[in-house]
Amino acid sequence: MNVKPDFNKNANNAATAPAFLSVWDIEAYYGESYIVQGVSFNVHEGEILALLGRNGAGKTSTLRTIARMGDPQLKHGEIWLDHQPLHNMAAYQASAAGIALVPEDRCIIPGLTVEENLQLAQIAPPIGWSIERVYELFPRLGERRKQEGVTLSGGEQQMLAIARALCRDIKVLLLDEPYEGLAPVIVQEIAKTLQIIRDQGITTIIVEQNAVAALKLADRAVILDTGSVVFDGSAVEVLENDALRAEYLAI
Repeated sequence: MNVKPDFNKNANNAATAPAFLSVWDIEAYYGESYIVQGVSFNVHEGEILALLGRNGAGKTSTLRTIARMGDPQLKHGEIWLDHQPLHNMAAYQASAAGIALVPEDRCIIPGLTVEENLQLAQIAPPIGWSIERVYELFPRLGERRKQEGVTLSGGEQQMLAIARALCRDIKVLLLDEPYEGLAPVIVQEIAKTLQIIRDQGITTIIVEQNAVAALKLADRAVILDTGSVVFDGSAVEVLENDALRAEYLAI
């Protein structure tokens, strides 16, 4: 059920969100294609939200809209992070406000070592975790600090992409298909790492085709179908509802 978040209205009739991150009635387009169709949900600080749905449901487009990537284009609605309006920001401003998107292709920069990829994230403020602290969370990256990033295994590249995000002072981590192509043992390792990140107070939204793995990690779930919210509730409820999973997740 698509339930509008509990927004208040200020004197200018603009929505102000009580939750840490609130997405309110956003509509986003690729050209003339109507992709995100009135999506609304709230995320609380330190929470992991699984954003699920079949291929083409609008999950990645919703993440990109929150990160203010410019494509798709936000035509309607509001996005608030910790009382700041993101909906009128450019991508670099949303990043400075605390949004970090780790895309499906990870975007490891060719020609740079692991450490140089991390250093690049710290060129401009706001700077987050130190590189040594990142190595404590990802010891394998510390062992490979002088290795070119694009030569790492798929799992190690995913670790590097997450580590690079943590090198910024982030409030919300947006993960697009972090388990894609990874062996089950690596998926479990990434999941444990994301739990540690949550314990540090960082809010996470995960888009993942491996819905069961995402639901086992998440506190709550939002399910999209053809660009609209059809479920907003606990992750456990989705895991225990065979009919819901079959209809919208095909599992």
